[in-house]
Amino acid sequence: MRRWLPLILLTVAGFTFNTSELTPIGLLSDIASDFDISEARAGLLITIYAWVVALLSLPLMLWCARMDFRRLLLSIVTLFFVSHIASVLSTGFWTLMASRIGVACAHSIFWSIAPSMAVSVTADGRRSTALSALVAGGGIALVAGLPLGRILGLLAGWRATLGALGFLSGLVLVGLMRYFPSLPRESGDDESRREMLSDILHCRPLLMIYFITAVIVTGHYTGYSYIEPFMDQVLHIGAEAITLTLCLFGVAGLLGSFVMTRYFQRYPVRIISIACLSVPVVMLALLPCALVSPWLLAGLCVIWGMAITVYNIAFQNEIIVLSPSHTAVAMSIYSGIFNLGIGGGAFVGGMVCEHGMMAGIGYVGGAIALSAALYAMFRYVPLRCLRGNLNHL
Repeated sequence: MRRWLPLILLTVAGFTFNTSELTPIGLLSDIASDFDISEARAGLLITIYAWVVALLSLPLMLWCARMDFRRLLLSIVTLFFVSHIASVLSTGFWTLMASRIGVACAHSIFWSIAPSMAVSVTADGRRSTALSALVAGGGIALVAGLPLGRILGLLAGWRATLGALGFLSGLVLVGLMRYFPSLPRESGDDESRREMLSDILHCRPLLMIYFITAVIVTGHYTGYSYIEPFMDQVLHIGAEAITLTLCLFGVAGLLGSFVMTRYFQRYPVRIISIACLSVPVVMLALLPCALVSPWLLAGLCVIWGMAITVYNIAFQNEIIVLSPSHTAVAMSIYSGIFNLGIGGGAFVGGMVCEHGMMAGIGYVGGAIALSAALYAMFRYVPLRCLRGNLNHL
C-alpha cells in the first residue's frame, strides 16, 4: 500500500487543484451577489485565472527546471495553501482576484509536471493506471468537489468553500513531505532546453494537438463556465437540480476515465474521433433538448462529461508518447494551451451573456468546438492512422 501513496497523494492534489479552479463555476451567482457585480464580471475570476496559467505554464516550468521535482511539488502546494488563506481573507473583488492569481501560478506548474511524475512514481511504470488515477482526481472534483463546494458555499458562503480547499491542501502538503520521493528532473543547460523546445515545436502531431485543444476547450468552456446561471436563469431549474446535474457531469468524467483505461489501447483512433465530435454535438443540442425535458439535459451532461474527459486523457497520453524525453515541457505547453482555451471560453461566454444571449451559449460554444473537431477528423486522425499504433497505455 505504501508504494501507492505517492500516486494517491498526487491524485488528491489533482482533485484539490481542479476543485479550486472549478469553484467559481458552481458559485458564480453567489460571488457576483456578494460583491454586487454581474455574473459576467464575476466570470473574470475564471478567465484571468486560466490566462495566467496559460501565460506562465511554460516560463515557470523552465524557470523551475533545475529544481528537484519533490521540492518543486512541495513549493507549489505551499503556494496553493497560502493563496487560499488569502482568498478567504479577501476584502473585495480585486483582492480576491489577486489571491486567485497566486493559486493560478501554483496550478500552472502542477499540471505541467503531475502527469510525468505520476508515471514515474507508479509501481511497474504503468502509464494507464497513473494517468487514469490522476485524471480521475480531476473527475472526482466534478463529481464531489464542485457539487459539495457549491453546497457548502450556498450554506456558509463561498469563503467557506475556499477555506476548506486550503485546509485540504495543507493535509496534502504534510503527506507529500512525509511520503513523496525525490525524482530526477528533466533539465539541462540553456542550450539543451532550447533544443528541447525546438524538437517539440517541430513535431507536427504535437502542434496539431495543441491547436485542436485550444479551439475545442474554448468552445467547451464557452458553455460550461456559465452552465450554472444558464440552468438558473434560462431554464429556471432549482438549486438542487443544478447541483445534481453538475454532479452527473462529474460522474460521467469517471466513466470516461474507465473507458480510456479499458478500451483506448485497442481503439485509439476511434475513441479520439468520437470524443472530438461529441463535445460540439452535445453543446449544439443543449438548449433544444433542455427545453424538451430535464432528463434529456441530464443525459447530455453525461455524454458531455465523458467526451471532454476522454479527450483530455487521450491527448495527454499522445503527448507523453510523442515526447518521452521532454514530457514536462511538452505537458506545460499543453496545460498552458488548455487554460488559454478555458480563459477564452469564459471570456466568450461572458460576452454572450453580457449581450443578453445566455440561452445561446451552447450554440456559440458548439460552433467553435465543431471547427476544431472537423480539423481533427480531416487532418489529425489521418496522420495518426499513418503514424500507426503508438505504445499506448
